Amino acid sequence: MNKIFLFFLLIFFSSVSHAQELRARVSVLSNRVANNVDKKAFQTLETALNNFVNNTKWTTDNFSTNEKIDCSFLLNLESGGDPNVYKATLTIQSGRPVFNSSYVSPMINYQDNDVVFKYVEFQQLEFNDTRVSGTDPLVSNLTAVFAYWIDMILGFDYDSFSMRGGNVYFQKAQNIVNNAPEGRNISGWKAFDGTRNRYWLAENLLNAKYSLFHEAIYDYYRLGMDKLYDQEAVGRTAILNVLSLLNTFNTENTATMILPFFFQAKTQELIQIFSKASPQDKAKALDFLKRLDPTSSNKYEAALK
Repeated sequence: MNKIFLFFLLIFFSSVSHAQELRARVSVLSNRVANNVDKKAFQTLETALNNFVNNTKWTTDNFSTNEKIDCSFLLNLESGGDPNVYKATLTIQSGRPVFNSSYVSPMINYQDNDVVFKYVEFQQLEFNDTRVSGTDPLVSNLTAVFAYWIDMILGFDYDSFSMRGGNVYFQKAQNIVNNAPEGRNISGWKAFDGTRNRYWLAENLLNAKYSLFHEAIYDYYRLGMDKLYDQEAVGRTAILNVLSLLNTFNTENTATMILPFFFQAKTQELIQIFSKASPQDKAKALDFLKRLDPTSSNKYEAALK
């Protein structure tokens, strides 16, 4: 009897110690792919990507079921010219639960437009940190892109719980950038590929000049969002202080990628937070938000005026 009990106990702890970090949903759209391509291959790809993302162990930490990070990936394909080669956009979203509430705060909401890869149905999806580029760059590029964004999701999540807690994952993402697949039509990994891409996001997050941004992420969540449901006024004041901090950051560091990246996920949340503020705080928030997130200026103006 004791041996049977011990056997099941070992199975239980084995499953806990290998618990994966993500509760991810991966969707693949193929409406823009030529009609002469068998679309069944993309259902197989969707299943393979869901298994790859959800069943890979991405950290050395143990995550219980309720600690898993909610995230989603939408891969929208089109034909890439060559047989079995596809161009795509990848939309990445992730959220982080707020203390003492059922609310999940959006952390990342970004569309990566620089995805190209080769895929043949039932092809094995593999990724190795020490051999990012693999044997065929176009094949490896798909898993390299997904692994990069998973490291970003983890990095931002860890940053929101402890000061610079996400550093190790931002470094892993930069390792992917430094060793990324290279080849015809592969882009998004180099400084010269554009001003807002995977290269620049990793660079910004590890640049010592931008350390204030990590302080802002931590304060936004631990001093702001996590207080909001029990101490609303305290939480809102802390978030207003974060906007002031980010305004200082923006004044000292123009044209970074991380600032618009942050606000792409935050517009509606910030409107909800400050719509209940005092007229004085609402005016301050509106002034900061119009400077920090000019693309959403009209939305802030309409909601907070």
